[in-house]
Amino acid sequence: QVQLVESGGGLVQAGGSLRLSCAASGRTFSTYTMGWFRRAPGKEREFVASISRSGGYTNYADSVKERFTVSIDNAKNTMYLQMNSLKREDTAVYYCAAGSGTIYRTQGSSYYYWGQGTQVTVSS
Repeated sequence: QVQLVESGGGLVQAGGSLRLSCAASGRTFSTYTMGWFRRAPGKEREFVASISRSGGYTNYADSVKERFTVSIDNAKNTMYLQMNSLKREDTAVYYCAAGSGTIYRTQGSSYYYWGQGTQVTVSS
């Protein structure tokens, strides 16, 4: 079992930056592939980014490549999502998740544990 808690969301102007955190308790990050997903109003949940157990491999949705960076600190049992050059279309509830598949599995069904989500709102 692992419990995940996201933080760091908020309101930011377009072009700005935010850093989300996902703190884990229970089994450590090194056991799981970790991912970020988001759900915008009226839309399906979508994959954002994933990172391997070691932190050495990452995968990103095309819509966030070169703007978002996922990282982990296994010593702190925390995953981060650095979001730069934010756009209005990045507005969503962001969720972190833990699973056992490879980082290239972008379906939510590949992840077993989920946080409660944190709201990110980008204004123009």
